[in-house]
Amino acid sequence: MITKFLHWLRWQRFLLWKETSVLLKERKSRFILIVPLFVQVFLFAYAATFDLKYVPFVLIDESNSKYSREIVAKIEASHIFTLYAKENNPAELKELISPRKAMMAIHFQSDFASQIAQGTPAKIQVILDGRNSTTASLAAAELSQIISSYAKENLQIKPALEFENRAWYNPNLLTRWNFVTALCGTLSFIQVLMLSGLSVAREREQGNFDQLLVTPYSPAQILLAKATPPIIIGLLQAILVCIIAVLWFNIPFRGNFFLMFLGLLCFTASSVGIGLAISSMSKNMQQAIVFCFVFIIPMVILSGLVSPVENMPPFFQYITYLNPLRYALEVVHSVYLADAGIGHIKNEIIPMLIIAGITMPLAAWAFRRQL
Repeated sequence: MITKFLHWLRWQRFLLWKETSVLLKERKSRFILIVPLFVQVFLFAYAATFDLKYVPFVLIDESNSKYSREIVAKIEASHIFTLYAKENNPAELKELISPRKAMMAIHFQSDFASQIAQGTPAKIQVILDGRNSTTASLAAAELSQIISSYAKENLQIKPALEFENRAWYNPNLLTRWNFVTALCGTLSFIQVLMLSGLSVAREREQGNFDQLLVTPYSPAQILLAKATPPIIIGLLQAILVCIIAVLWFNIPFRGNFFLMFLGLLCFTASSVGIGLAISSMSKNMQQAIVFCFVFIIPMVILSGLVSPVENMPPFFQYITYLNPLRYALEVVHSVYLADAGIGHIKNEIIPMLIIAGITMPLAAWAFRRQL
């Protein structure tokens, strides 16, 4: 029994080496495996962010009082808002907000100071560019907090309720912490799906498929050899993203590395099953690429990376249960940022194993069907 296993392992090693050399022998292939990873990590980290910084605003100060000047100074001191222009006529605002020169306008009316002196509620009108609803909502919330802080410190206006914000796992609520850690799963998923999705289709297009079938290898051995390199490459890329997150972006890794590795291994196994199923059913590489992109975009959107799963309509929430990337992002965020244990992530690992257990036999069935 042991002798047969060693013999099988020896022959499997040759096939595995052949599949790995196909991916790495060309300089273009090595370039695609490494360079886009760094480009996408830094692109998402620095460009794809919801953190507010230097939001331009227009000021209309008809009050021209000490209070309005102090509030404006406090707003500018936050380094979130930047004064773009001062206007005297509210009718001119459209010329600045419509072409996106300014994101918002702050209007102090002429009776602003007198209302404060009389003890009556003083109003500050804020006009926002609603075309970017996310930024507008965040800007309104930040501005409200700044003005409330000024009223409490300088006008002795105490709110009826006070609350203290404290964010766990991401103290400064930086978008970068969410995006960069999520890339451990997202970039790995894209690479694994593309590599496995093209593997069988490449053999068929290059005319090597028939030669592969006359070898002494079974269809299961061939699929196993084609699944292993994408899994290894996906794991290495995920680990590399983690290293970049820790060393370059200073995002502390709080969890257990081996638990993170286990979750990513289950994830790449489930992803490679989808890719091999696509590749086995594709007649050529062009068809496989189209099918891969048809899967990639919806699965990334439905993973919770762009918007929380809880905010999606119920129908799409049910669809996300079929998406391995959803579970992978939950594992990465829980282990990386929150030091979650196996008890907290088992509900994510089990579905990924089930998906792998369904997609791998499906890929084998599709492969045999093409024989």
